[in-house]
Amino acid sequence: MSSLYFKRPALSRLSFLILFSFYIALFLNVAFYRQVLALMPLATLHNTLVFFSMPVVAFSVINIVLTLASFFWLDRAVAALFILVSAAAQYFIKNYGIVLDRSMIVNILDTTVAEAQALVTPQFFLTLLLSGLLMAALAFLVRIKNSAPFWKSVAYRAGSLLVSVALIVFVALAFYKDYASLFRNNKELIKSLNPSNSIAASWSYYRHHERENQPLIRIGEDARQNPQMLAGAKKNLTILIVGETSRADNFSLSGYARPTNPLLAKDGVVYFPDTASCGTATAVSVPCMFSNMPRSHYDDVLASHEEGLLDIEQRAGISVLWNENDGGCKGACDRVPHQDMTQLNLPGMCIKGECYDEVLFHGLDDYINKLQGNGIIVLHTIGSHGPTYYNRYPPAFKKFTPTCDTNQIQTCSGEQLVNTYDNTLLYVDYILDKAIGLLKAHQDRFTTSLVYLSDHGESLGENGEYLHGMPYAIAPEAQKHVPMLIWLSPDYQQRYAVNMHCLNGLASSEHYSQDNLFSTLLGITGVMTHEYKPGDDILTPCRNR
Repeated sequence: MSSLYFKRPALSRLSFLILFSFYIALFLNVAFYRQVLALMPLATLHNTLVFFSMPVVAFSVINIVLTLASFFWLDRAVAALFILVSAAAQYFIKNYGIVLDRSMIVNILDTTVAEAQALVTPQFFLTLLLSGLLMAALAFLVRIKNSAPFWKSVAYRAGSLLVSVALIVFVALAFYKDYASLFRNNKELIKSLNPSNSIAASWSYYRHHERENQPLIRIGEDARQNPQMLAGAKKNLTILIVGETSRADNFSLSGYARPTNPLLAKDGVVYFPDTASCGTATAVSVPCMFSNMPRSHYDDVLASHEEGLLDIEQRAGISVLWNENDGGCKGACDRVPHQDMTQLNLPGMCIKGECYDEVLFHGLDDYINKLQGNGIIVLHTIGSHGPTYYNRYPPAFKKFTPTCDTNQIQTCSGEQLVNTYDNTLLYVDYILDKAIGLLKAHQDRFTTSLVYLSDHGESLGENGEYLHGMPYAIAPEAQKHVPMLIWLSPDYQQRYAVNMHCLNGLASSEHYSQDNLFSTLLGITGVMTHEYKPGDDILTPCRNR
């Protein structure tokens, strides 16, 4: 009786190391080599030699690491790990134009389940299966032949190490100036090289966050409310809406040709067309805009264990409420009352853990009716978060067609993608108008005001770049140019002597950023503290003292 069995492929250990080093260096760095070719065309023999030396260096470095790991019987595990992280990284680099650095690691760790599901497409699974999982499995499937004596195996591997080192030295001697010039002038290029980008980014994240678990630093301990805000029969109520992924370029209030802000255009808002974000991702921008640090000196580790704007508001005696619809406040609301509205799972409004932004108003009218003192309400919207832009608005807001009704946005035409994104802004317009309407409905008891500021912008395929999160220094303006607006009720304007003609003039002529939010909110809500900087308060020049 015969039996069938599977015969595992066999390789010598040296062949195993060379094969997998070659695969990682060449096939899992296609995105890196494409970027190099775009920066350094093969127009001359010298450039051609420099380019083809790069896979040699990559192979040599990976071979050194795997060979050293083999002396501890870790070569299979290390090879499999390198393959998996490199395959995943290459997919996102190729398809979304991301840069894999520490800030991207922060984005990955802060991504919600729903956001992750939107990025994990069939194309991603297929790519990861073919280029990653199968080869990683093969690393464990291959049988290592032990035909040579142990000392010979060690000698062969030692020789391989020496050859790899020699190749690196040779390339350095021949092309050092070319490498130095290329990477000095294109500092982010190295962050596309696998698997070193993942390793360096993870190590940087670890080192940067070693100091996270430190005692809370209190700020603004002298906070108190301006007596003027406490005088009179009416209390004060401010709504701050934190936008998500809204780019200023597509706001019709910014001059965009399409009417993406039809309701706001009638609401008498003051729009600030030249406003910059603190970062290009929520995990950076949100804690930054609520901190007392300007972007130029912002330290995310310090911000993680230091009080912020809402702590000061609350200490001054103002009632604070944070309603969440975007996967978390990134520490900005940790010590004030807050609620995750997605947990309500309201029928017709929430699907698979994500909700339309209108969920933020659930129960808000009752909350305001019961509010006894001055208050500030923060609504953290999901706004225009991609890649599933088509899930961000109800069907009634599908005005611009045809749309991109898939999370594989790179497969859509530019027209489809922009149409879908612009529909999200129509819904943003509706949400802001609804918030202004809510404030108007309670102006018999409250003097009201509203501020809207998006956390960062978005790339919609320009130059092959999608989504957001690129390093600030090289990020396109679309990811940094954000919409900001202020609405002050007529009662607020009169009661606190704000000159709207002056404010509109400033809005059209001055540059602002998320650095202005901290003191502007303190000023609008009338909180007095040494942390308040009048020069950063947008309303300061327009208050008639």
